[in-house]
Amino acid sequence: MTVADESQLFEHFAGSALGAFIGDAMGMPVEGWPPSAIQREFGRLADLVPGRFQAGCYTDDTEMMISLLETLVEAGRFDPELCARRFLANFHPERGYGFRIYGIMDRLAAGEPWDRVGTDSFGNGSAMRVAPIGFYYYDNLDELAGAAVSQALITHKHPEALAGAVMQAGAVALALKSGLEKKPVQSEDFLSTLADLVREYDENSARRLLSLARLRPGPLEDLVPRIRALFRCNVKAVEAVPPAIASFLLTKDFREAVVLAVNLGGDTDTLGAMAGAAAGACYGLTGLPEEWVSVLENGPLGRDYVVDLCRRAAKNKIAAMNQNRG
Repeated sequence: MTVADESQLFEHFAGSALGAFIGDAMGMPVEGWPPSAIQREFGRLADLVPGRFQAGCYTDDTEMMISLLETLVEAGRFDPELCARRFLANFHPERGYGFRIYGIMDRLAAGEPWDRVGTDSFGNGSAMRVAPIGFYYYDNLDELAGAAVSQALITHKHPEALAGAVMQAGAVALALKSGLEKKPVQSEDFLSTLADLVREYDENSARRLLSLARLRPGPLEDLVPRIRALFRCNVKAVEAVPPAIASFLLTKDFREAVVLAVNLGGDTDTLGAMAGAAAGACYGLTGLPEEWVSVLENGPLGRDYVVDLCRRAAKNKIAAMNQNRG
């Protein structure tokens, strides 16, 4: 494995976190739309535009991702109890949370333990936010899987949700390693490694992931119906995480990956966030279009705050790696 320094890790950590932020913001205006409606309205949605929020604003996907990043920075590792507290502290219902989350937050606020508040949901919520686990534990897939499952269990207990979180975190890690090594992603190896990681949690999720092997790169107009023939692109983890990964694997840069993901329709903010997290991990901060980065909301928990968290996370990671080597 390529030995990275702090500046290199920051480049890819921030690329992944802001990549998720961008994808979330791009998908926000068309969440729930079928591909045909997006095509009628935009031809191709390829920019950050207003929706229920101003252009560049994030939804619950990024808000929960920020809580994970804060946890890693504060603890230097993943701590589920701390993460649950960060979820509660950062919870703003207007960001577009699913209805189940309200009860979970009520139970956390009442003092129930983090491992007793989640529900048996197969949704993609535990995958949409997991990018920081993927990039922080990129060098140890066993630790990554454990942390991905641990953060998922705060809200989601269904095997498909656990598998989806591991799948997305693993995709971010493998993409980051490819970026550090400056080598193109080998899709067959990428999918095989991910499927092996996921199979322990849900065999069907691993099988569905491997169905991506039949897809080949092509124009967006061809890829959208081909991916939609395999996946519904809805709020189920098993229907959302693989097409987001496909959006990364079937394209050649960050812009193409995110544009493909949001034009798939369905749960577009989450598809965009997950594709953006993987693509950003690979191509790095400098691979993100500046005109998109500049539009991202930048309040107290906005763009600059996320970048600073990534800088601190990279510093923590290098310190932990040096301690382990010592």
